[in-house]
Amino acid sequence: MGLFDLFKKKPKLSDEQLKMNKLWDMWVNKQIESPYKELMDYQSEVNNGGHSQYFTNAENVSDLQKDMSALDEILSPELKSNLHEAYKAYLIWDENDKNEEAEEVLERCDDVFWDKEDEINRTLENRASKIAL
Repeated sequence: MGLFDLFKKKPKLSDEQLKMNKLWDMWVNKQIESPYKELMDYQSEVNNGGHSQYFTNAENVSDLQKDMSALDEILSPELKSNLHEAYKAYLIWDENDKNEEAEEVLERCDDVFWDKEDEINRTLENRASKIAL
C-alpha cells in the first residue's frame, strides 16, 4: 500500500455515528417526528446564532408556540426553564434597537444551553439508536 492509498481510505464510522448521520438526514428531509424535529431545529438554530436566531427564524417558518410546546415535552426541567426565560427576554429584545438587559439574558440563556447541550445530544443519540441500518 502506497502513501496515496492511505489518503483514499475513509475511516469506518461506528453504527452509532451512522445512525446519528441518518437521523440528521431524516431531519433535513423532514422525515423526523415531533418532538425530535423541534429539538433538532432548536439545537441547530441556537448553535448557529443563539436563542434570538432560534426565535426569529421559528416565528418566520413555523408556529413558535407549537414548537415550544413540543420542546417542553422533551427538554429537562432546567433546559425547559431556560428556553422560557430566553423567550421572555426575546419578547422585549429588538434586533434593531437592542434592549441591553434582554440581550444579557439571551446571552446567559445561550450559555446555559451550551453547558447542557450534552443532554440534548443524549436525547438525540437515544432516538438515533432506534434507527435500523
